[in-house]
Amino acid sequence: MSAETYDVGVVGAGPAGLAAAVTAAEAGLSVVLIDASSQPGGQYWRHADEDQVPDAGHAGHHDWKTFERLRAGLYADRDAGRTTYLPNTQVWLIDRPATGFNLRLNATHAAAPEPGAAVVHAKRLILCPGGYDRQLPIPGWDLPGVMAAGGVQALLKGSGTLAGRRAVVAGTGPFLLPVATGLAQAGAGVVGICEAGTLTNWLRHVGSAVRVPSKGVEGAQYAALLARYRIRYRMRTVITEIHGEARAEAVTVARLGVDGQLVGGSSRRLEVDLVALGWGFTPSLELPLMVGVATRKDVDGSLVAVTDEAQRTDVDGVYLAGEATGVGGAVMAVAEGRLAALTAAHDAGRPASQATLARLQKDISRYRNFAKAMHAAHPVPADWTQWLTPDTTVCRCEEVPYQQIRDAHAELGASDPRTLKMLARPGMGWCQGRVCGYAVADITASLCGRTTAAEDLRSLGKRTLAAPASLAELAALDLTGPAPNQQTEELQTEG
Repeated sequence: MSAETYDVGVVGAGPAGLAAAVTAAEAGLSVVLIDASSQPGGQYWRHADEDQVPDAGHAGHHDWKTFERLRAGLYADRDAGRTTYLPNTQVWLIDRPATGFNLRLNATHAAAPEPGAAVVHAKRLILCPGGYDRQLPIPGWDLPGVMAAGGVQALLKGSGTLAGRRAVVAGTGPFLLPVATGLAQAGAGVVGICEAGTLTNWLRHVGSAVRVPSKGVEGAQYAALLARYRIRYRMRTVITEIHGEARAEAVTVARLGVDGQLVGGSSRRLEVDLVALGWGFTPSLELPLMVGVATRKDVDGSLVAVTDEAQRTDVDGVYLAGEATGVGGAVMAVAEGRLAALTAAHDAGRPASQATLARLQKDISRYRNFAKAMHAAHPVPADWTQWLTPDTTVCRCEEVPYQQIRDAHAELGASDPRTLKMLARPGMGWCQGRVCGYAVADITASLCGRTTAAEDLRSLGKRTLAAPASLAELAALDLTGPAPNQQTEELQTEG
């Protein structure tokens, strides 16, 4: 097989991937940057079509000047031939020949142009796959008008589209603030933010918070916007049910006590046509797991990849940056992307300044401590399954209700997420557990009377293929000889 070879392959053009690609090119490495979107920026810096509105996108974005600098660097590197930039392209399989990595590519959607090459070869990989909204099932969450908070924001950033006119934003974490204020600034009426946690949780983590003063400034700005648009911030409050026939029409909200249990008599009904739900973020780990990177359970309950202080993984030649190492925000992702690229360059014989490396590591440590404090202050409620009813849909792809999962546990003895998946089918649909995986792992642990473990999350996060592939692409694989890695071994088995 003949494939174009690069010193480093970067997957993902969000904050971490952009920083990694630009830094690697500056260090003298040949770079291929592969991204599923049509333009750089990722979810954080999502903006209007650059070809249609060249100067649009800065409104409502933090660190926009950083993005402009990185984007300019990327385009300069592309024009100079230092970087090959492949937008609208996804990696559906990574296999390992004798040296380096083969990345098998296809277009993200039917209307996108096919990649210039179906396979590229990289001596080293910097994986920056980002993450997506973590979701918990709620009775009625499958109604039209109920969206992930990130999806609501993506519509606003990408096209200025309002998903509804009267909204409630619910879940936990600081991300609820930009979603609610963004909706209000765009003209929607926001009846409130339902935050499952409480701001007093931050009192135990003041030391970590004050070391990142920019976050305090952001918090003050959001507080001013909440006051300006009269958005009520309800702490220790969750949505327990979403009502409607053809679409969402109202929600029932209730208070949580200090013990995490619903407070009797605290329920009230809010009339809305848009429900934006966000329980933090889940890292996209398909590619890291595909190449065999070690993982662990992070402080926010998510499965994350393990790296050393220089962004190296335990797989030789593979580096990670951004949400895959733990959700911590764009500023930390940029620093991790830069450090990963400099480490890859160092390992390729192009040493970087020790002072620069030390400064980046110090910054990342500071941001990571802030992220840990944030996750501790805004945890997912430990007993969130208490608001599920027997007919609550858990897996939307396969329409699996909560009762079906309970029956698989009680009657068929399923005591781990993978067995539940085989017997009750949650996670067997189009998204392959990306939406329901975290919830199914938590439900399994709850039914078994234990806490969710890394293995619970790992069993639902690993996928043979990272993205859909055609039968023609699968048929073109040479699976007759020795399998180059575990993924092709699985394909041989499944074939």
